[in-house]
Amino acid sequence: MPKYLFVTGQLAAEALKDTLAEMAPEFEYDVAVLPITVAALMKPSFIAKHLAPLSPLEGGLRGGYDFVMIPGWCRGDLSPIEEATGSSVMSGPKDLKDIPLFFGRERQREGYGEYTTRILAEIVDAPLLSLEEILARAEYYRANGADVIDLGWPAEGDFPHVEEVVAALKERGFAVSLDTFHRQDVLRANRVGFDYLLSVNSSNLDLARQLSCTVVVVPDFGPTGAGTPRGSNDGLGSLERNIATLEEWGVSYIIDPILNPIHFGFTESLCRFYEVRQRHPDAPMLMGLGNLTELTDADSIGINALLMGVVSELNIDYVLTTEVISWARGSVRELDIARRLMHYSRQRQILPKEIDDLLIALKDVPHQYYSEGELRRIQEGIRDRNFRLFTDEEKIYVFNRDLFVAGTDPDEIFSQLGVEEASHAFYLGRELERAALAVRLGKKYIQEEPLHWGYLGGGDGESHRR
Repeated sequence: MPKYLFVTGQLAAEALKDTLAEMAPEFEYDVAVLPITVAALMKPSFIAKHLAPLSPLEGGLRGGYDFVMIPGWCRGDLSPIEEATGSSVMSGPKDLKDIPLFFGRERQREGYGEYTTRILAEIVDAPLLSLEEILARAEYYRANGADVIDLGWPAEGDFPHVEEVVAALKERGFAVSLDTFHRQDVLRANRVGFDYLLSVNSSNLDLARQLSCTVVVVPDFGPTGAGTPRGSNDGLGSLERNIATLEEWGVSYIIDPILNPIHFGFTESLCRFYEVRQRHPDAPMLMGLGNLTELTDADSIGINALLMGVVSELNIDYVLTTEVISWARGSVRELDIARRLMHYSRQRQILPKEIDDLLIALKDVPHQYYSEGELRRIQEGIRDRNFRLFTDEEKIYVFNRDLFVAGTDPDEIFSQLGVEEASHAFYLGRELERAALAVRLGKKYIQEEPLHWGYLGGGDGESHRR
C-alpha cells in the first residue's frame, strides 16, 4: 500500500485527522502538524525545514513516504520538500474537506472524453447575415465543439449569396449542411458542394437524386405528419415510404423522426424515435433538439444533458441544435460536454453521476461543510484580527480572535464587524455577498475563491473537482 504524509497547521489538524479517518483510504498515512497556526501561510522552504528531521514531529512519523501532500494554498517551488523527504510532493485541495473527492475523482476519470455523436450547430436566418458574421458564428460554434455548421432559412425566403458562403466555409475546413426546403438555393449550393441537406420528404424527395450530399429524411408534413402538433401514427408510415424510395435510388440518408415540443406530441415523438431505431438498428439517425431547448422556459443545460442521454441509449449519430433564445445560449458547448459524459457512462455501464461536474452550473456538486462547533474550535486557536469566512447550508460565519458572527443577511453581519477602513470594507462586502449567494444556491464557498459555475466559469473544472 502506498504511504502518504499529509502536512497541515495547528488549526486544521483535528479536522484533517477526522476527514482521513472517515475516508477509510486504501493507503497508509500519517499527519505532520507543523508549528504554525494557519496552514495556508506555509511556504515550501518552511515545510522542508520542518520535515527534514521527521522524528521530532508530533504523531510518531515513520518516514519512507511515497507521497507528501501539502495544502492547496501553499505555492512555490516544491523541490525543497522533495529533497528533504525523498518523496513525491503533491498540492492537495485548498479545502481539506475535498480530500476524499480528490482521491476518488482521480480513479474515476481515466479515459474520459471519447464520443461518437456529431453536433450540427445551426446558424438561423443565415441569408440575413453578412459573410463575415456567418464565418464568425461558425468559428464560435467550432470552438465550442460543433462538427457541422448548419445554414438555416425558410423555403419562402432566398439566399442570394449561398454559393459564396458555402465555398468560404468549406475553404476554412467546415463540414456544411443546409437546413431549408428552398429548392433553387439548394441546387445552386450544390455546384460548390456541401455535406448534408436538412431535410427531404415527399414534397422534395426528387431533389435528393440531383445532389452529391447525404440527405436527412423526415416524415411528411400536414395533418397526418409527424412535423405538426399532435401528429398521428401516419408520421411513421410516410417516413418509411420516404426511406424506401431513397434506398431504391441508392441515395445516402440519415433518418430524423422529428422531436416535437412538449404538449405538442413530445412523448409520442420519443416513442417514434424508439420505434425507428427498432426497425432500422444500423441506420444513421439525427435528433433536432431546438423544439425542447428553445421552446421551454428552462435553462438549456439540464435539457441538453437529458436529451443526450436519450441519444446515447438509442445510438443516435447526430444532434442538431440552435442558440437563438437567451436561455439556450451555450447549447453547443453543453452538448459537447454531455456527449462525452454519456459515452463514458454507457461504455462503462455506470450512472452519469460523479464523473464530470461541468454541467452542474446553477447548483453545485456534493460537498462537506464545517459545523459551527468545528469553526468555534478553529477560532480558539486564532491570534490575529483577520476575518475568516465560512458557510454551511443555512448561514454565513465570520470570525477572528475577538468576534464570532453567524447569520444570513450580509448587511446585518457586516454591521457587527466594526470595519471602517474602505478597502477592507469593500473586500468583506464582496466576500459576504458571494457567501450569501453560495448559501442561497447551495454552492461551496471558499474565501477569496470564485464560486463554481460549471462550464460557464471557464477552464476545465478540474481544480473545482479536486
